[in-house]
Amino acid sequence: MKNQYFLKWLFVTLFLIVATLKLNAQNGSISGNIIDENNFYLPGANILIESLKKGAVTDFDGKFSILSIPSGTYKIKATFLGYEDIEQDVEVIAHQTTVLTIQMKIKSLVLNEVEVVSYGLSGQAKALNTQKNNINITNVVSTDQIGKFPDANIGDAVKRISGVTMQVDQGEARNIIIRGLSPQLNSVTLNGSRIPSAEGDNRNVQMDLIPSDMIQTIELTKTVTPDMDADALGGSVNLVTATAPQTFRLSSTFGSGVSFINNKRILNGSLLLGDRTKDKKLGWMVSASVNDTDFGSDNIEAEWTDEFEYYTGVDDVDGEPILESVDVKPYTNSFEIRKYLVQRIRRSFSANLDYQINPNHNVYFKSMYNWRDDRENRYRTAYEMLDAEDIEIGDFAITDGIPSRFPAEVTKETKGGIDNGRNKSKRLEDQRMQNYSLGGKHFLGKVKADWMVSFARASEERKNERYATYQTEFSVVNDFSNSDFPLLYGEFATDENDFENFEFDKITEEYQYTEEKDVNFFTHFEIPVDFFGNGNGKIKFGARGRFKSKSRDNNFFEYDLEDAYPTMNLTGIKDFSNDDFLVGNQYHLGSYVDANWLGALNLVNGESIPSEFLRANFDVKEDVWAGYVMTNQKLTENIDALVGVRVETTSLEATGNEIDNEDDLVGKITEKNNYTNVLPGIHFKYTPAKNTVLRLAWTNTISRPNYVDLIPTLDVVTSDEEIFIGNPNLKPTTSMNFDLLGEYYFKNVGILSGGIFYKEIDNFIYQFQTDVDSDVYGVGTTGFRVYQPLNGENASIFGAELAFQRQLDFLPGFAKNFSIYLNYTYLKSKADGIRNEDGEERKDLDLPNTSPNMVNASLGYANKLFTARFSVNFSDAYIDEIGGNAFEDRYYDQQLFLDFNIGVTLTKSLRLYADVKNISNQPLRYYQSIKSRTQQAEYYGQRLTFGLKYDLY
Repeated sequence: MKNQYFLKWLFVTLFLIVATLKLNAQNGSISGNIIDENNFYLPGANILIESLKKGAVTDFDGKFSILSIPSGTYKIKATFLGYEDIEQDVEVIAHQTTVLTIQMKIKSLVLNEVEVVSYGLSGQAKALNTQKNNINITNVVSTDQIGKFPDANIGDAVKRISGVTMQVDQGEARNIIIRGLSPQLNSVTLNGSRIPSAEGDNRNVQMDLIPSDMIQTIELTKTVTPDMDADALGGSVNLVTATAPQTFRLSSTFGSGVSFINNKRILNGSLLLGDRTKDKKLGWMVSASVNDTDFGSDNIEAEWTDEFEYYTGVDDVDGEPILESVDVKPYTNSFEIRKYLVQRIRRSFSANLDYQINPNHNVYFKSMYNWRDDRENRYRTAYEMLDAEDIEIGDFAITDGIPSRFPAEVTKETKGGIDNGRNKSKRLEDQRMQNYSLGGKHFLGKVKADWMVSFARASEERKNERYATYQTEFSVVNDFSNSDFPLLYGEFATDENDFENFEFDKITEEYQYTEEKDVNFFTHFEIPVDFFGNGNGKIKFGARGRFKSKSRDNNFFEYDLEDAYPTMNLTGIKDFSNDDFLVGNQYHLGSYVDANWLGALNLVNGESIPSEFLRANFDVKEDVWAGYVMTNQKLTENIDALVGVRVETTSLEATGNEIDNEDDLVGKITEKNNYTNVLPGIHFKYTPAKNTVLRLAWTNTISRPNYVDLIPTLDVVTSDEEIFIGNPNLKPTTSMNFDLLGEYYFKNVGILSGGIFYKEIDNFIYQFQTDVDSDVYGVGTTGFRVYQPLNGENASIFGAELAFQRQLDFLPGFAKNFSIYLNYTYLKSKADGIRNEDGEERKDLDLPNTSPNMVNASLGYANKLFTARFSVNFSDAYIDEIGGNAFEDRYYDQQLFLDFNIGVTLTKSLRLYADVKNISNQPLRYYQSIKSRTQQAEYYGQRLTFGLKYDLY
């Protein structure tokens, strides 16, 4: 089926190429570059031959092309927001392509006879010009804009775009949420090629893996066009790396800093070097970036329940224990204190080449290799109330309807790794992502053709990850005076530090490896076809193939060292008693097994524990074939329209494990799934005035299920009375999207925009939980909790966006150098078809991950020698995980990040910078059911970085 489909598209493509090559043989073409006074490319510049009503817009590399021009001499005009217009004559010769390089100069504004110079706005101008000239709704951020914020990774930079919020990991932005839609519902590409995911259970792209200084431009597309991948319900982020410059370019950064949570150092550096040969045909660019940060986090976690049972005796008939229930208010029955010590080393390397064979043919090669080492020690104390069978009437107390004292199992656990040069007695998470692309752009008579073939690979490896666990039991006090900061602690202080009573539980070592490979190609063909006689009409068509494979290979071993180390006092001990715990001084870390002692152990003859990894391991293959056709036409002088359709066919094969009683591998289960989606789209762009744009779009998008949800696995976890089931019959989530946006572009390089959007979503996926009432999954499974991903019925999202940015040049004196950056997004969502544990449909549920309010704001100041910026990033609370009932729902709490950075120009090429991040000490916080019921609170403290930036061009 898919091969027949592809052959049809190939036949149509070849037929149209041959047909169009025979037309208008006397025509020629124009191509070239638009650059600024420093020889930097200007993306989004307008080039127009007014006499023919034909024109083009430069791409991210500042390149443009105009095809099928009758031979003759014409006046060509280049315009760019914030720059002076340029006009020059050009001669077009039949059968030839005339090559131009146009250099533009930034212009000053004259207000009330006072000259106003816009310092540092060239990056903003590049971004806004590209955004203004796109027919679809996009947000563009240039490398200069990224540099205005203290963002080390690309995730922190993206979170400042309108409609975007990020989920954090260890204080850094990792998973992107666009317009309230989960990370797996959005796509991230590098130079147009899909980035694979290094994580095992989802499709999320780890945005904190890529340094921000390796990216030239970020383009967030909120309304995709038919020539783009359709798997972008919320939006698609394209990261564009730097291309070879017109002239020699050297840029470097060296900096340091401190993480205040542990007063450890930060080191970072980057280098970019590029040039072009004298004949301008061959261009090259190499770049590298290193960031080494020692930091950590302080964390508490809790589980809440509204049930309490205790033991009263044994039934005389069946010998079963008799349990008595007590009506209680919600309370914390499980609580943890955690200390993380982390070293994160992020490295990135890139090499790009392009070669202009002749004016009609250009080929290029782009590559990037990202490598992150995450070394981590975690020290954890866990308190968990004993099972009801182990609690008797005198063991507990209830105060004001809340259990205030009860017996608990108390665990001291240390996470580490082996003692070698790589792990350094820490858990080492080795994440790598590499991408290699080869492509070309060609003029074939009237046809513009471009193609690309790419290979991408992402992996995550965790070798020799070790845990040492010691346990005891004693009575704990439940301090419920402040549910925002729940706390369990020993009734008697001596219990917490009596390490002779902490008995050996287990020492384990595990290995985890996840790998995703992605091979894809695309080809596009574009033909000038003007249906309405208003100029610049075209038809574009093409095809794409994407072939993905993903696998996970984990194992787990347990070691019996009870005879050698029966109690915790016989191990190496690390004391954190004097640690300044950021969550609050009411929490006391105490002592733990030292990670260095754990790392030095010679672990041999371990027992494999299949229950820890059998369900996790899988293999998936996914092939996607796509084809599209679309036309972009000028209906009138002020109205542009794009109409088209994309067809995507997906073929999937998933293999999981059939598991009996947790530990026994019965065999492999393989399931296949195939589906086809037809995805039409219409875009209108109305330009009533030079700097005013109104956009309207109707689009259709798709999101394929996470791989882990599709795996045909059945895992019965008897010890926890839980059953986990995959669902290979899941349908992809689809969305019909409507967008309306108005934009006004200020002459002094700024924008005022506002719009609304609506998404009608079908077959969204959620985790269903229920209790089975019969032994359908094996003898004795009655009452087990079953977890299975299911399709909900439908969901909807209504949203509104506002954005404003400009220099305040209307103010007097030095105040004219201030600038404002502000955007706000409002979301309202609703999800239907979600059932609770009793099978009843839950009403009035929000779609998970839809934050109702998001704000980005900054106040900046810039003159010739000094820049400063204070930034705010806010996202409201939202439901993160749907439980079996409303009481079990988990919410991601609101976040407010405050950052500040300054820069001082020392010379034309040398600049000093300093950044302070997370001034507000914003924690990562989850809560259960209601805001005051903390489930997790993790604090990171502030970071200070400073250094020098050198740029020679």
